[in-house]
Amino acid sequence: MKLEEKLEHSESLVGRSQPCLHDTHQANGKPRANGKAEVYEKQEANGKGGSLRKCLNLYTWQEVQKHNKEADQWLVIDRKVYNVTDWAGKHPGGHRVLNHYAGEDATDAFRAMHLDLSIVQLYLKPLLIGELSPEEPSQEKNKNPQLVEDFRELRKTLETMNMFSANLGFFFLHLAQILVLEVLAWLILRHFGTGWTVTILVSFLLTVSQAQSSFLQHDIGHLSMFKTSKWNHLMHKFVMCHLKGLSADWWNYRHFQHHVKPNIYPKDPDIDVGPLFLLGDTQPVKYGKKKIKYIDYEKQHLYFYMVALPLLMPVYFNLQSMQVMYLRKYWTDIAWVSSFYIRYFITFGPFYGIFGTVLLIYLVKFIESPWIAYVTQMSHIPMKMSREENHDWLSTQIVATCNIEQSFFNDWFTGHLNFQIEHHLFPTMPRHNYHKVAPLVKSLCAKHGLQYINKPILKAFGDIVRSLKKSAALWMDAYYE
Repeated sequence: MKLEEKLEHSESLVGRSQPCLHDTHQANGKPRANGKAEVYEKQEANGKGGSLRKCLNLYTWQEVQKHNKEADQWLVIDRKVYNVTDWAGKHPGGHRVLNHYAGEDATDAFRAMHLDLSIVQLYLKPLLIGELSPEEPSQEKNKNPQLVEDFRELRKTLETMNMFSANLGFFFLHLAQILVLEVLAWLILRHFGTGWTVTILVSFLLTVSQAQSSFLQHDIGHLSMFKTSKWNHLMHKFVMCHLKGLSADWWNYRHFQHHVKPNIYPKDPDIDVGPLFLLGDTQPVKYGKKKIKYIDYEKQHLYFYMVALPLLMPVYFNLQSMQVMYLRKYWTDIAWVSSFYIRYFITFGPFYGIFGTVLLIYLVKFIESPWIAYVTQMSHIPMKMSREENHDWLSTQIVATCNIEQSFFNDWFTGHLNFQIEHHLFPTMPRHNYHKVAPLVKSLCAKHGLQYINKPILKAFGDIVRSLKKSAALWMDAYYE
């Protein structure tokens, strides 16, 4: 976006304007008393008709950082200052994502989370209120400018290498795997009946189908399948709502918060699991010092097996999805999710009846739950958790994520989330390209002294429990001191 936008009376371009350095503002960073954020000048250029030149206010980082409340949200993208307060409620990714970056530089998060920047910038234009003063750095002073520049150069390199272009054949084969497993389950029931052995086999096939649907919806929710957001959103409804029976909008609003601020209290909803579990180093100490003991936290690593693993999908995610759809009136998602249950009743109702089909649905979710819980938590729970420290994009993601060693099985079993670092740095990148990008990311981390963690999958599973035990010990020390 240009420093100055020209509002011309004709379609002809008049030539580039220079910054209007005389345009000033009050010390509190707000516009002049007349309420206008811009000053317009009549100008002649190259002998052509007059045009209006829009000059932007200049702000310091100190002034921008004051606007970090839900009722007053400014953020910076490519040195431009935007007031997103009124727009936040209309933001397709949810209002909280914007609030999490209020008063901060959101350039890299903006690039990471959006597919077509040219379209998104059309929505930004009316929100533009100024830019950083020339003497101000492009990012906050606590950030390493060389690290930020190196990461942005890496992204440009990956764009040149077409690492953000999807292989549609890969994704359609993945979708075919899901559909074939469901059809196979129906054929087995039709030919062999509903005995216990058959039901166990059918449940296993449907569990694999559901887990792989989880990974596919995750890809599409990040707009990594098609080149246009419209087709990604439509396919996401089909996979998440119709194939899995969960709300796509609920997932996106929740998941995008996790991506922009991973492992950061209280912005990441994935680590907001109190009072059931205490995670990281600070939350257990806080609970302990306040003598809070809702449950026996020193045994939380044990009831992780009894509560978190089996109940994540059938209870927590399922009920939260239904609650959000109803309260926020996501009628489109409600219709799509209804089609999931209708399809199951039509497909499996003749074999099990209505009650039996409901039991089958939740049995599959129950079996799927440990699979998804392990895959989604192994890369984050053992990593650093903290309150907002406003680090650069690369550092924010690296300290909160880790990778799992690559193998054909690990790639399939985790939906390529064994490359969690690359996924967090480049959410819209198709996952079949993660392994190509990983060496470049690792090299950049080594250059700037950032720890790039890559571990065996079984160790990653065990680290979840070890992390819970460590947090419990911190709580005990603070509680009984």
